[in-house]
Amino acid sequence: MNKYWSRRDFLKRKFNLGAALLGCLAMGGLPAGVHGAIRRLTSMPEDPFTLGVASGDPTPESVILWTRLSSEVMSQLGAVNDTIAVDYEISPTRNFSNAIRSGSIAAVADLGHSVHADIRGLEPDKVYYYRWHVGGVTSPIGRTKTAPSASARNQHFRLAFASCQQYEHGYFTAYQHMAEEEFDLIIHLGDYIYERSWGNNLVRRHEGPEIITLNDYRNRYHTYKSDPDIQAAHGSAPWVVTWDDHEVDNNYAAQIAEDDQTPEQLLQRRAAAYQAYYEFMPIRLPVGRQGPDMPIHRRLRFGNLMEMHVLDTRQYRNDQACGDGRKRSCAEHQDPTRTVLGQAQKNWLFDSLATTDATWNVLAQQIMMASLRSVGEAEGEELWPMDIWDGYPLERQEVLDHLDRVNTPNPIVLTGDIHSNWAADLKLDFDSPSSKLIGSEYIGTSISSGGDGQDMTEYGSDLLSNNPHVKFYNANRGYVAATLTPELWQTDYKIVPYITSQGAPLSIRQSYVTEAGKPGVQEA
Repeated sequence: MNKYWSRRDFLKRKFNLGAALLGCLAMGGLPAGVHGAIRRLTSMPEDPFTLGVASGDPTPESVILWTRLSSEVMSQLGAVNDTIAVDYEISPTRNFSNAIRSGSIAAVADLGHSVHADIRGLEPDKVYYYRWHVGGVTSPIGRTKTAPSASARNQHFRLAFASCQQYEHGYFTAYQHMAEEEFDLIIHLGDYIYERSWGNNLVRRHEGPEIITLNDYRNRYHTYKSDPDIQAAHGSAPWVVTWDDHEVDNNYAAQIAEDDQTPEQLLQRRAAAYQAYYEFMPIRLPVGRQGPDMPIHRRLRFGNLMEMHVLDTRQYRNDQACGDGRKRSCAEHQDPTRTVLGQAQKNWLFDSLATTDATWNVLAQQIMMASLRSVGEAEGEELWPMDIWDGYPLERQEVLDHLDRVNTPNPIVLTGDIHSNWAADLKLDFDSPSSKLIGSEYIGTSISSGGDGQDMTEYGSDLLSNNPHVKFYNANRGYVAATLTPELWQTDYKIVPYITSQGAPLSIRQSYVTEAGKPGVQEA
């Protein structure tokens, strides 16, 4: 039997899922008549909140609250196909002595009994605490924070960003440290899960082989979300999330897989992967969500201090050129129609960058924008990494030219994917030392992918010498923290010395700053 769905199954699931999601968008849950009566449980055989709690996508007056009921507990109750009422409450105090809002959300079987409560009418720039209740059991308490009002002249903001957490490669110790800092915002830039195993030196095992179906993806997320360190980080602050490739399939590009899957098979896989992503992430229901299509690019504003453009560099891109990997340029590589963003997302981004008035304007995205070319064995031979922005040089030039032409204030690019720390100047011409600086890029290492890591590698040393606009490299594991004021953006590269065993300490490996009105990175 084919491990992929038939086309008929795919279209049927696409239709049913669209109906379920539309129902959930209205009134925070499904009307009782759609999937039968909403069942209110009076007792539980055990804790159903084994995946913790989370919040995300904060605005000045709202935030998404998330949890998911344990599938094992639902099975014990005979409630696998039932719609379950889950209650929430939110308070400005951790002891809930002054709960300001409470209500009930329908946990729908079609969405794996995940719940997303869009809590509105909150005060801007304020910390809140939340928890969930079902069947007499109360969830862990989560901390969240609303964004400052759009016109607020806020003077201080702290964020962290992370990416790339291969469960089998080690422990998520960095998240334990991140949780203790109680940031205003945490950004995840992709590769939240990995669809298959990588390498032989595995520290712990996830369930099953390479994932294909919706149940496969659900089980993989369940493994990752069961980790106590990632639960702590989710419960410490609101998250803004976007995906990269491993949430579906390594190095996929739009409808094109890296192996022998057909475009239709990859679209079927995308439909499953995207649904699971929504089910497990504290994200608003994306407008236009249907089957294998899920537009998640969006703009979030945090007072006058920061505007953030969250990008998707996987769903709409052309296939990697010249056979992927590090290659010499070829005709396909220089094709001016090649895109990472897709036309609709690019139009949206360009319009937004032309009108923003925030002090700091962030592109939260996946792949390194600064050029990172290397030298091949042949004299004068240049090799281009085709999976990052170097593989799409003409569209990258469009982005850089646009930032310069519309005079976007203080562009900051935040990047994941590459399993190492970098800091780089963004220039109009990376081949010219005297070229105009137009922005700064801060690239974060992995949480665990790649194992323990090290401070410097021969690979990193060679790339630094060949790319003078790149100022810093480090290959330890960890996350990146940033502190924003109207005058200065400071980036601290926070690392742990090992992740193949637990309990690693945290330290700051290096700090860089960007001054408002002066693009480029400088040592702090």
